[in-house]
Amino acid sequence: MATRPSTEALVQVFSPWGMSEIGAWRLLGLRSGGAYGSVYRAEPLQQPGSGPFALKLALHPMDPRFPREAELLRRVRHPHVPLLYDSGLWEHPAGPFPFLVMEWIEGQSLYAWAHGRVLSTRQMMTVLAPLARALAATHGVGAVHRDVKGDNVLVRPEDSHPMLIDFGAGDFRGAPPLTREVLPPGTPGYLSPEALLFHWRYWRTPGASYKPGPADDLYALGVTAYRLVTGAYPPPPVPPEVLEWDSSSPTLESEPPEKWATVSPELAGLIRQLLSEQSSARGSAEQVAQALEESVRSAGRHADEPVLPRARVAPAGRKRRRSPSRPARAGRPWLSAVAGVTAGVGLATALMLHGSRPFEPQASLGPPEDLSRPERAEGGEDAGTSLAREVLMGAHAEQPEPTWEALTVEMAKKPLPGQARAPCKQRGSVEINGVCWWGRPEATPPCREGEHEWGGRCYHPALVPTPPATSEER
Repeated sequence: MATRPSTEALVQVFSPWGMSEIGAWRLLGLRSGGAYGSVYRAEPLQQPGSGPFALKLALHPMDPRFPREAELLRRVRHPHVPLLYDSGLWEHPAGPFPFLVMEWIEGQSLYAWAHGRVLSTRQMMTVLAPLARALAATHGVGAVHRDVKGDNVLVRPEDSHPMLIDFGAGDFRGAPPLTREVLPPGTPGYLSPEALLFHWRYWRTPGASYKPGPADDLYALGVTAYRLVTGAYPPPPVPPEVLEWDSSSPTLESEPPEKWATVSPELAGLIRQLLSEQSSARGSAEQVAQALEESVRSAGRHADEPVLPRARVAPAGRKRRRSPSRPARAGRPWLSAVAGVTAGVGLATALMLHGSRPFEPQASLGPPEDLSRPERAEGGEDAGTSLAREVLMGAHAEQPEPTWEALTVEMAKKPLPGQARAPCKQRGSVEINGVCWWGRPEATPPCREGEHEWGGRCYHPALVPTPPATSEER
């Protein structure tokens, strides 16, 4: 019985002569490998020397992501979306492995492209406007990208031409589901407020499934633009219940992009619009593209001034080592006692437990506490096979930002109000001193804000589970 080839075997498909063939294509060299596929530089057998083209080969037989991506690329024809030239199956004793052949893109990921450059607001809007156009074309054919972020944008250094790539996590009318999870594939940190709220309410409800729409893509574009301007992620959404209890919680209103960078009011206003907690207030991708294009044409000289970081002042009493380009966050004292409120505040826990490290995506979405924390995961991949890493030519990796010393809180000796007591029935929770706690894998002190130290590891309180809402309430 044939066995599935290992990832290493698929990566090393070349003959001793340095080339191999898949379908009508000759492989010229390996670009890189990811969690779901490897990308090669290729040329057509019948036209040697033409190209190059990007051939993405699946690492799993009959991987359903590949036909979905192929169908999406057939539907979305746009100058800022890669062209699809071919798709098919590579026959192997372990089974047929799907492959795609796309336009080869030379460039850098958006964040790497911006790193080290002094850009003006007009230059940033000139790059963001085509991305909004690409999303408008995607939404126009009844599809959504579902993984918009800077790592899925390639920019040609010579002319700043952006390309929205990696449609492997996308969706369109009539497409079969990729997973049975509450949330579809996506990247924590870029999920919309409505997606996070749905996950919090229904993550234990069998059969519950969130259906992303165009507004989710636009929110992710807003996160991308905020980080492009400020060098950091925007504050996650904060429910009104938390603001009533702790008005010091950072919000988009208290941390607008213009607070941390000398960005023009035109772009700052559009970013705030895209990050609105009301999905209807974000507008459509077509409207956002028009607004960006109009601002590029009509903005005054201020839009040509360099976007520079403003002075940072750390909150009093906190010693933090920060990158000069990273916004300082307002204090969040409520995190250390967050278990003392209702499920609405539990949602805020999930939304507010951000780390201070550069984002590297996780492979999957777990309980609500994990959804909006950009974590570093060794070898982790995000929802689709990230072509932003796989077809780069001469791209430079984004430099890690200096971290700051987190505040460590000793383990509470008494149960916090609202904290679940033993026996701990929530999956992944552990019992300490008769109450329940969540622990991050391999988490050692110094712990993050709001976490408690016990036995050389970091934990945060597990709340009393809230009964899931009924299907009628969905």
